[in-house]
Amino acid sequence: MADILPFKKPKPKSRGMCQHGFHQWKIWKDKQFDVKQGKLVTVYRCTRCPAQKVTAL
Repeated sequence: MADILPFKKPKPKSRGMCQHGFHQWKIWKDKQFDVKQGKLVTVYRCTRCPAQKVTAL
């Protein structure tokens, strides 16, 4: 019989500085108009994690 190797559970990726509030913001150009507000908005997304923030113009 072959030896059975135990599989390790993959650990979630460390977000590094993002978990301390130091995001790396980049402008996301796919969504520029907010229908609910009826205004043009700027959407910023973090390049390291799925966080996003929206500012109205």
